[in-house]
Amino acid sequence: MSKAFTKESDGDDDDDLPDEIVGLPAGAKNYMTPQGFERMREELMTLMRKERPEVVQVVSWAAANGDRSENGDYLYGKKRLREIDRRIRFLSKRLERSEVVDPAKRPPTKQVFFGATVTWANEKDEERTVKIVGVDEVDLTKGHVSWISPIARALMRAFEGDVVKMRTPAGEEEIEIVKVDYV
Repeated sequence: MSKAFTKESDGDDDDDLPDEIVGLPAGAKNYMTPQGFERMREELMTLMRKERPEVVQVVSWAAANGDRSENGDYLYGKKRLREIDRRIRFLSKRLERSEVVDPAKRPPTKQVFFGATVTWANEKDEERTVKIVGVDEVDLTKGHVSWISPIARALMRAFEGDVVKMRTPAGEEEIEIVKVDYV
């Protein structure tokens, strides 16, 4: 049989994405900050307007060169195209189901909600600062934690000065909320 009529596969047949957003509790909304939404939208636009057309051009050129079975440009290009298409579908679904919450538009409060930057101290007086963001915006190097993480769940709805209990692998730990900001 001619290879022209066979399905090419890299062995990765998980193109279909689940209907539920992975990492979120069932039925929960996909909250995002405006900055996180913009970053994801920018990545989507770059993939659709720049990267994908460039790869399509390379694949077209490589296909025109003849034998595709041993053509590295063609094979790699097709694989890269599948990766780009998968990422485009993922980003499109995430952005479509997201709800943007702008913490800057919140009335001034010292209560912890989504988008808050919270400084807290543990029993050893070690202070840490975290920003509560969406599941797609987590970056521990910047101190960004998901709103469904254990630390965020412990802090949510508490006020500056409150002492709350946080579950850790070592057991429950009491932490004090030192400062709440919405910057």
